[in-house]
Amino acid sequence: MGFALVPILRLAKAGFVMAREGVFGLAHLPDLPAGPRIAIACARLLERRSVKTKSAESRLSDALNKLGPSYVKLGQFLATRADVVGKEAAQELSALQDRLPAFSDVAARKAIADQFGQPVEEIFLEFGEAVAAASIAQVHPGVVEDKDGTRREVAVKVLRPGVQKRFQRDLESFYLVARLAERFHPPSRRLRPVAIVDILAQSVAMEMDFRLEAAALSEMSENTAEDVGFRVPAVDWLRTGKGVLTMEWVDGRKMSDVAGLTEDGLDLEALGANVIQSFLRHTLRDGFFHADMHQGNLFVQPDGTLVAVDFGITGRLGKQERRFLAEILFGFITRNYRRVAEVHFEAGYVPAHQDVDMFAQAIRAIGEPIHGHDASEISMARLLTQLFEVTELFEMRTQTQLIMLQKTMVVVEGVARTLNPHLDMWHTAEPVVGAWIRDNLGPVGKLRDAGEAIGAMGRIANDLPIFADRVGRMSEEFEKMTVNGMRFDSETAEAIGKAESRHTRSGRLALWVIALAAVALAVRDLF
Repeated sequence: MGFALVPILRLAKAGFVMAREGVFGLAHLPDLPAGPRIAIACARLLERRSVKTKSAESRLSDALNKLGPSYVKLGQFLATRADVVGKEAAQELSALQDRLPAFSDVAARKAIADQFGQPVEEIFLEFGEAVAAASIAQVHPGVVEDKDGTRREVAVKVLRPGVQKRFQRDLESFYLVARLAERFHPPSRRLRPVAIVDILAQSVAMEMDFRLEAAALSEMSENTAEDVGFRVPAVDWLRTGKGVLTMEWVDGRKMSDVAGLTEDGLDLEALGANVIQSFLRHTLRDGFFHADMHQGNLFVQPDGTLVAVDFGITGRLGKQERRFLAEILFGFITRNYRRVAEVHFEAGYVPAHQDVDMFAQAIRAIGEPIHGHDASEISMARLLTQLFEVTELFEMRTQTQLIMLQKTMVVVEGVARTLNPHLDMWHTAEPVVGAWIRDNLGPVGKLRDAGEAIGAMGRIANDLPIFADRVGRMSEEFEKMTVNGMRFDSETAEAIGKAESRHTRSGRLALWVIALAAVALAVRDLF
């Protein structure tokens, strides 16, 4: 209980900040039970007067940015989970901008010097002030010189000082809320809140190790080496470490500058299709995709080539999951709703005791409205709401391995629609999905699968002597245990005795020490 005191106090502090920024005023009181309704009404007494004129997006953005990087990331993550926070809250969170004030140039230079053990001047010929700052890192322009005397412009990404410690502290609070939700609110168990926080924690931990981002850039570069119209910046490995990433400087226009892209004479419809098809190609063909493909992470070069940056968050799908995804998408495209339903059951997404035909009927209710209309005529929010209602009706649990994919698909479609408001998502996806289906589920794909199965059987046959030897040794040990019983050696028995003795003498004292330490930590964090 003492350990839970610190995250509880941090949550109380977060609640106070949200109350001051008017976040609780966004809740629709008539839809809530009496208890939460009274609690929210009390929290609203703390609102600052100025928040009454703010939009919902501004209230959320200001509150989460004041609470720090981990809450910004949490807000962005929940923006993709309308099934968790509700449709309206997800729409408001989707406008959250990951923009924090840049930390000082002195701090950035110190971080680089500490990383490489030498001054910045010995690593870079030039090192400019930050040009972009977010919750985890900021980017500086630089110039380096190769051994042959060639000078290159580079982008230097530097980890925000102290951000790792802050994330670890705030994650304790997130886990506390998730566990309480699972314990005291049974309907939330279907959504697996603890698993959701697990994914958030893992993705953020990977995002803060720039060596992993550099590896992701390298892997994506190899995967897309022959792709027309898409590439990623090259990594400067000699100037890259855990907290510093140096890569090629990209000369291009941000995809968020739609007016500028139009002035450049670029084909916006083709660009929108390229975004969708590149993402699907990486997902289905490679099983490895950029999981943060918003406009700020996409540049367009003068020739129309799409350049993706910021690979701190990536996603992977196994071969079976890719097959399920392709069949589900192709089923929607071809209106084969029965097959879409069957794939959900084959994948284990829907419990076996549910009725396939009834589920197919529910899928049809979602799929039919999208056919014969372009994206400007389709309410994606309405379709998502229907999908979440269907998943709840058929006891479909959240699939943790698909959360990143679901998130990115929503973001990618949004990016494409800013370029082409009349984009037909399904018509655009068909060439990539259809080609993957033909190559992997047709005769050629089945022959390839058969060859892989034969290879796997051959590897098992080679390992059989090792397995047989291990089984024989295990059998001998079990036989000895049956005859003689389980015995501890003298050192093990003595260690067990000492541990039990120490526990008996000092158990209560330890509990008091832990409780006092937790209180001291809480006071320190708050003040």
